[in-house]
Order: sequence, then structure tokens, then C-alpha cells
Amino acid sequence: MLTPQFRRWLLTAALALVAIALHAAADPRPNIVVVMTDDQDYGDLGIHGNPHIRTPNLDRFGREGVQLTRFYVAPVCAPTRASLLTGRYHYRTGILHTSRGGAKMHGDEATIAEFLRDAGYRTGIFGKWHLGDNIPMRPSDQGFAESLIHKSGGIDQGPDHPNSYFDPRLWHNNQPQKTSGYCTDVFFSAALQFIEQNRDQPFFVYLPTNAPHTPLQVSPRYSDRYKAMGLDDTTAKVYAMVENIDENFGRLMATLDRLDLRRNTVVVFLTDNGAQQSRFSAGQRGRKGTVYEGGIHVPCFWQWPARFDGRRTIDRVAAHIDLLPTLLEVAGVPPATGRPLDGRSLLPLLARPTPTERWPERTVFLQVHRGLEPKKYQHFAAVTQQFKLIGHPGTFNREDLDPAKVPPPLELYDLSSDPGEKNDLAAKHPEVVTRLRREYEAWFESVRRERQFLPGVIHIGSPAEPEAELSRYQDGGYPGGIKTGWRVKVLRGGIYDATFNRGVHGGAAQLVVSWQGKTSRVPLAAGKNQAALNLGAGEGILDIWLESPAGKRLDYEGNDSNGDPTLRWRG
Repeated sequence: MLTPQFRRWLLTAALALVAIALHAAADPRPNIVVVMTDDQDYGDLGIHGNPHIRTPNLDRFGREGVQLTRFYVAPVCAPTRASLLTGRYHYRTGILHTSRGGAKMHGDEATIAEFLRDAGYRTGIFGKWHLGDNIPMRPSDQGFAESLIHKSGGIDQGPDHPNSYFDPRLWHNNQPQKTSGYCTDVFFSAALQFIEQNRDQPFFVYLPTNAPHTPLQVSPRYSDRYKAMGLDDTTAKVYAMVENIDENFGRLMATLDRLDLRRNTVVVFLTDNGAQQSRFSAGQRGRKGTVYEGGIHVPCFWQWPARFDGRRTIDRVAAHIDLLPTLLEVAGVPPATGRPLDGRSLLPLLARPTPTERWPERTVFLQVHRGLEPKKYQHFAAVTQQFKLIGHPGTFNREDLDPAKVPPPLELYDLSSDPGEKNDLAAKHPEVVTRLRREYEAWFESVRRERQFLPGVIHIGSPAEPEAELSRYQDGGYPGGIKTGWRVKVLRGGIYDATFNRGVHGGAAQLVVSWQGKTSRVPLAAGKNQAALNLGAGEGILDIWLESPAGKRLDYEGNDSNGDPTLRWRG
């Protein structure tokens, strides 16, 4: 006979089980893991026919999952990252290119990490950020509760110099941290620890590796086998770095299996652009920095065992801008930003075999070139399911180009029959050229209107960043090769203690400061590198440089930290 107390306990337990079941049914929120490698080409996978590289884990993941075979990104790193995280073309976000003042995303952009964080996800980034190293542009300012990153566009680039892929100095939640091991192993290990710690709640892991980007540093135990195949030193090291990524990707999948998380975890693998160097390209023309297929057409594999049937390929045109709307729909989170999203959710294609004839036609636009003034027609591509229109190909580094004065050279390719882009059909199909050119022109005006192509602004004097390091190479302006300082917003006026990285210029000099229309000079004795500066609150171009006793500006070349000032607000 059941006692009243036992009946009450039994009823309570039953109600609790019902509540848990209802909660699980109503809130199945999947975990999300996005792995993106740096400068890994479409041909840098065994699954795409590479006869030398060893990528068994990624090959298996692609074969057993869903492969997007027409997936596009920007031809260089930072633009792809901005579009992936915001669902918007990078020109709308303040990202213009990769350095020299062009890789600073506005802090008021809403990222997928912010949406998911606000919906109760734990968010973490482990690897390469490359969207601004100062407040309000850091990962912690853009929705990531946990961050382990390197600064700049690559390890050992200014302001990350000096550094190494082995035992790198990284930034953990905005604090410097010396780590032990190879960089890719370190990033994956931190991500796996984060997954284990947050296994009981939904998480979003963004794992953008810096490999196989230069410098090509990797253990000989990986590269020697490729050299033994007769491959050149550069290719051997790239393949070695990719093989190490593949091993770590295998660790990731094994961890999800061990924790019984694999079924309800969305895992995405992609790369940020094509290869920097010349090697096996799976028949694609061009490489990183071009708008030919070799620069912008990359692998993209998806798995979500709970919802996606595997062993499928999807040939519909898709792009970096589609990740945010797709993953937010997966998580049941509305992307309400007040700003236009350019991407579309791919969930209908991924979750069920939607007839391709029902998938709306679209045109994806890609454009990047050096300089802080994007120019209409320079180095662009308009990609449809069948055709691609290219303007001013090969002009990525031409800051001197004035497309308004030159009729734009246009090339047209039928990618359905000519994926290697060998036959220019512009003369044969002028009506297609005219249509895609008009679409491109409307797109260019649309992305121009939103921010007038202004990069993000560094904030100085924020209590959340007591010391602000200004990177000459990464964030300083270089119009026409002339250094013009940094666009900043000084939040608190007053005295700032400045430390200037003098490099080879160690003799007597003057520290020169140009701010708000005034120029001041502070004498520096030989070997001294510190001075007190009085900066008024406001926004504008802050320029700080070293001047010889004869009044000559002492210049700094190279991709390092020489010539960089650090500012700390004193009061």
C-alpha cells in the first residue's frame, strides 16, 4: 500500500519528467560549430581529387554530410569573415580589405554570436578574428563570451609581432597569454575544453584557424613526407599544415561523439578564400586575391544528423552571407537588426531535398581591392547559377586605377559548361553582360549608401581597454602610400601616457602628434620612448609619428610593430 508521502513524491517526479520532456520537445536548440581555415584552397582536400594531401577526416565528413558545391566567399580574409558573421556584404560593415586601415568592422554591427548569446547560447571563438583589435571591434565586444585569438591578420604580423606558430602568445579574453604547443592544436584544444564545459547548454563555437596562412611554420614530421613525394618546400608545408588541421578536425568529431552531442550539433566546414600560392587547384583558374573561381569558390560541408540527410550534394549558388540567416533559423532565433541582410537561409536546401527549380535564382556579388575607396567596376564578380561577370580582373593591388576614366574590361563565363573559365563569352552574350552589369551597379550603390565605405572607428580612453595599441600596418591609413594615422574616437579627454615603439630609430628625436587640427611636438632623448600627450575628446584622424632633429618624418616599413604607439588614459 502506497503511503500519502510516497504518492506525492511519485506525482512530483512524474510531473518533473513531463516538464523535462516538454522542455526538450519545445526547445531542441542544437549546438553549432563553424570551422573555417585560412587560405586553404578548394583543391587542398583529397575529396576534390588532390593526389598527395592526406585529409581523411575532412573527406569523410564531406562525403557523409551535405556538400555545397557552388559556395562562394570573398577573395581575401577579413571581408569573408565580416560577411559570415553578419549575413551582410562586407562593404556595409566597414570592412574594405585586409589591412592598412581597411579591416575594422563597425562595433554596432550585429553578429551571429550576439544573436545566439542573447538567445541563451554560450559563445566562443578560438583562432583568427581579423575584424579589429581595439574596442569596440574585439570578439568580446561582438558577442563572444569566451575568446582565444591572435591579433592582426596573422600570427607574427603587426601588432602581433614578434610571435610564432609554436608556443604562440595569444589573447585570452583580451589578456595576453603565453601558450604551449602548435597554434592549431592550441585553438582546437581550447575549443574542445569549451565544448566539454558547456555540454549541458547550447553552445556556438567559431573555430577560424590561422593555418595554412603564411608564415608556413609546421613540424617537419608533417612536411617531410610531402617533400619525399617530390613536392616543393612551400607546397609540402601547406599540405602539412592542412593535414594537422585534419587531425584536429578528427579530434573535434570524436569529442562530440564521446559527449553524445554529435546528433544535435550542426557542424560546418569551409575556407575563407583560395590558395595564396600556386599548387593543385582542382582545375580552377586563379587563386587568392582574384575573382576567378580559384580565389572565391571554396569547399563548404555541413552535418546535422538530427535533421540533415547525409551523402548529398547541392549545386545551388550559396555564399558566406548565407551562414548567419541559416544558422539563426536552425536555432530558432529571428535576425532582427534594423539593417538589411544580404544572405538567405539555406535550411530548405539542407534539411530536405528541395527541387532546384523551386529555389529562387540569385546573383551573388563579390568585390575587394586595396585602398580605402572602393571603386565601381574594379575587381568585381557577379555570380549566377549559370554565368559569372567579371570586371577589371587582376587589379586587386591597383590603388592608382580610376575605373571612371577607363571603360571597364568585362569578361563573361558560362560556369555550367566552363568551370575552368577558359572561354570569355562577353562578345557572344551582350544581353547577359548588360543585365549583370546593371545588377552590379545597383548593388554597388546600395552598399555605398549605408556607410559611405567608412571603416570602423577605434575608441580611445575606454575603461574596458585601459591600453590602446594603434597598429601602423594593420589599422593606419595609407592612401597612395602616404601614412595618415588612425581614425579614432577619444572617449575621455585628458592626459594620455604614450609609449612609442621606436624600432631602429633610437636616437634623439621628437614625438609628433596631430589631432583636431593641431600639431604638437614632444622631445625624446636617445633611447627614450615615453611621453605625455594631451588629447581632447572627439572623433577624427589621430596621427603620431617620430621626427628627426632635422624635422624629417622617420618612416617604418614592413609588417611588424615598429612605429606603433600605445596610449593609456591618465586623467
